[in-house]
Amino acid sequence: MPPKNAPYDPFKWMIVEQTLEEELILETTIREIKDCGDIDTITQLCAAMVKQQWYQSQLLRQAVNHIAEMDALIAGGVQML
Repeated sequence: MPPKNAPYDPFKWMIVEQTLEEELILETTIREIKDCGDIDTITQLCAAMVKQQWYQSQLLRQAVNHIAEMDALIAGGVQML
């Protein structure tokens, strides 16, 4: 938790921080993709990534909408279990 006198930043949760290990794993994966010369493998990977990106986008949209609904309920004085 931040110190009590620290100003509140409502957008702090949006800052993505990587550990060094995560950064190295990501960089290794990117290099493997760049070094791959098999067009069929690249095509399959690209198609899978587009599908995964769409799914994650939908999931994020639904999560944000759900959070907004919960915030509206709380702001309206509704108690939630």
